[in-house]
Amino acid sequence: MKKWWMCTVLIIIVLVLGCGCLGSKTPPVSHPPVPAVLVDYYRSGGIAGFNDRLVIFDNGVAVVSGKTINQEIEINKTDIDRIVMLFNQSRFSTLEQSYSARPGSADLIKYTISYQNKTVDAEDTVIPLALQPIIDELNRILTLASSVKQTSGVFANLPG
Repeated sequence: MKKWWMCTVLIIIVLVLGCGCLGSKTPPVSHPPVPAVLVDYYRSGGIAGFNDRLVIFDNGVAVVSGKTINQEIEINKTDIDRIVMLFNQSRFSTLEQSYSARPGSADLIKYTISYQNKTVDAEDTVIPLALQPIIDELNRILTLASSVKQTSGVFANLPG
């Protein structure tokens, strides 16, 4: 009887210790990848005195800053895809680094556009035809962003 009692206690101890080891492991914490800058766009000058910047990240988040705006917005996938398509159609990587107007030109808007490790500077009157659709699209986003009110830290969705 004493052996039976000792075996029972030993089995209970083994079961209790074994149950503690069978718990599930906590999965490692995964950190989302840091978003990369897709486009960095800056326009300045002109009669209106522009000083606007638009930085679009590959996850659709964009930061808009200027004289009257400083906020984060969210750009939908359709607009992101359109922007990428415009850069591909323009053969952006083959454009020259700088397109400067003649000295003495006044009230021109200057544009600086960075995409995939290439930066192109251009001024009104010398914008290459291939670059104009990109500038138009980025200006459209800036215009829409300035018409969207910031909602206490929540991203505003731009209407497509």
